[in-house]
Amino acid sequence: MAKQHYATSSLVIGYALCSSLLAIINKYAVTKFNYPGLLTTLQYLTSAAGVWALGKLGFLCHDPFNLETAKKFAPAAIVFYLAIFTNTNLLVHANVDTFIVFRSLTPLLVAIADTTFRKQPCPSKLTFSSLVIILGGAVGYVITDSAFSLTAYSWALAYLVTITAEMVYIKHIVTNLGLNTWGFVLYNNLLSLMISPIFCWFQLDAFVAVALSCLFGLLISFFGFAARKAISATAFTVTGVVNKFLTVAINVTIWDKHASAFGLVSLLFTLAGGVLYQQSVTAKGNIASAQRETASEELKDESDSAEYDEEKQKLISS
Repeated sequence: MAKQHYATSSLVIGYALCSSLLAIINKYAVTKFNYPGLLTTLQYLTSAAGVWALGKLGFLCHDPFNLETAKKFAPAAIVFYLAIFTNTNLLVHANVDTFIVFRSLTPLLVAIADTTFRKQPCPSKLTFSSLVIILGGAVGYVITDSAFSLTAYSWALAYLVTITAEMVYIKHIVTNLGLNTWGFVLYNNLLSLMISPIFCWFQLDAFVAVALSCLFGLLISFFGFAARKAISATAFTVTGVVNKFLTVAINVTIWDKHASAFGLVSLLFTLAGGVLYQQSVTAKGNIASAQRETASEELKDESDSAEYDEEKQKLISS
């Protein structure tokens, strides 16, 4: 049990680090490389080719690619592609803080969608309160955003819709399709690559930015699908929000394109709601685990008692 807990924690931490750094790397990449469509294409190419090559060399094991499974996975790949496409274009037209705020709104929407479409349990009062805190912080940021533009917020709304659908639907696919983690990475990136536009680029600094983006695109694919298997859709979504503390710190340090002081406070307020949510879910999980252990002990005691009575009856009969 403890080993599984540490394995899950490692996957979640790996996903959180990749997610927080990738937002900064992608922002840097799109400032140096003004082809967001090609950037996502190269990420898919790197991930799909990397999994295939490492599989051929025997460093990892992935499910073989076949048409029947591809047909089942295709809708998830389309939703994933749209989420990444809107994400990249949002980073082109807005600063990282705006991206984080809209990303922070997804847990509330995912929790509602998870309950409605996947018949998951309704969030507890504490959990729902933490999601409302996230919403309040996001609203506080938006009303003080000096860099507000219709184009940026149009992409932000499109991203919000697609990322919510992606979180819920891919959790459904991960739960039911039965591929291993590297198999999901291969199918997701190869199918996304097939629907990506193709462009070209030449500058060295753009190449470095794109190369970093592609590398972290591969890493987040692995940690993302592994974490999706290990935790719920809402918990996974909140993990993607909480890790943005690191993104905010890096963004404020290296760029002057970020929110005002009040906007940053609202942003941190939003992220604090994510932390509160995570704590509420963790506490709930610990209680459920304790209840399961207690029930297991009771069943064991009953079983031992029944065996004792049966043995006693045999002795009397003889």
